[in-house]
Amino acid sequence: MFPPEGVKIVTTLFLCFLIGLEREEHRAALQGDRKYSFGGVRAFPLIGLIGYAMALISGPQMVPVTVGFAVIGAFLWLSYRHKLETSKEPGVTTELSGLATYVVGVLVSRDQFWIATTLAILSMLLLELKDFLENLATKIPGEEIFTFTKFLLLTCVILPIVPNQGFTPFDLNPFKTWLIVVAISGVSYGSYLLEKASRGKGGVRLAAVLGGAYSSTFTTLVMAKRARTLKTPHGYSGGILIASGVMYFRFLVLVGLFNLSLLHRILIPFFVLGIIGVAGGWAWSELPDAAAAGSAEAYLTKNPLELGAAFSLAVVFAVMIVATNFAVMRLGREGIYALAAITGLAPVDPFILGLTQTAGKMTPLALAAGGVVVAASSNNFAKAFIAFAFADRKTGTQSLLLLLALTALGLLPLVWIAR
Repeated sequence: MFPPEGVKIVTTLFLCFLIGLEREEHRAALQGDRKYSFGGVRAFPLIGLIGYAMALISGPQMVPVTVGFAVIGAFLWLSYRHKLETSKEPGVTTELSGLATYVVGVLVSRDQFWIATTLAILSMLLLELKDFLENLATKIPGEEIFTFTKFLLLTCVILPIVPNQGFTPFDLNPFKTWLIVVAISGVSYGSYLLEKASRGKGGVRLAAVLGGAYSSTFTTLVMAKRARTLKTPHGYSGGILIASGVMYFRFLVLVGLFNLSLLHRILIPFFVLGIIGVAGGWAWSELPDAAAAGSAEAYLTKNPLELGAAFSLAVVFAVMIVATNFAVMRLGREGIYALAAITGLAPVDPFILGLTQTAGKMTPLALAAGGVVVAASSNNFAKAFIAFAFADRKTGTQSLLLLLALTALGLLPLVWIAR
């Protein structure tokens, strides 16, 4: 009962009226200061209707639409020149929203209703949230904006252009290699942001949980050094155990992203070991210390998104793929377990994620699962002596015993998981 073009005209009027209404409110607020502002509830719907009409009469041709855009832009430029002459702090958002309004009308004419609606709503949000966004920009340090930009570089720029095919006899796939770098960086960056948001509020235990999601080895080193000055051995040794428990959950997440069959093999034992580590560390940290007030302090890790570290991680992962495949072909089961024990003495993520790429293919699934178990326990063994070497005597001794116990428990799944 209503012509289709009538629906489009009403839609154009409604969306452009909303933008104009927001600008009318802005202009009313400026009139008290005698400042100039372009357009309102009449000008913006008219701009949208012009865009709609130009798109309608031009058909598939883009030249008339482009000319109309240029003409509207010229009028808005005159408005902005006047603003430059009369205002000490001229803004350009109103003129830009006028151009966006023209595009809304064009999109509606081309049946792009969802895009037109989204563009109109986002324009209103950006205009209405002016104070909030400007305050946000002043509160976020430039370093953090740069960090987020680097994360976007890793994920949205580099990843899509990396070749997704195997090279060399070891089937090295650059896309999968970089995807794993993105996965590790994403988990690390997420825990880093949570840690910054909760700095000084959650104490050692929360710092241990978030640090374990980033790197339990690094967390162990930092907490061991901090424990030298803050005499709270139960608090820090418990925090170190918590971080090692969270490590098992992090491995489950990373393995699950790339190999569900391997995840099913290690899911129950790693989940249980994670619960034991976190619950045991939490309970241990509850034991009283003479200087319990100091245990409330947290710490902040360094930025986990250094580009050099990301590229180094990609190289290490590729080396681990080659070493793992070589061990499978030439050394067999003993070679995989020996490699797992050695790599566990350093950050173990590249080796474990290397196994996700070969498990069920070049590496038998049971052998890959056993390698993951050995590598995780080897890493706990290494952290036990890191804590003992860098912490005060009480904290180091307690951490040594707790992590050695977790190491022994972590090897028990080999009885059935590697069959």
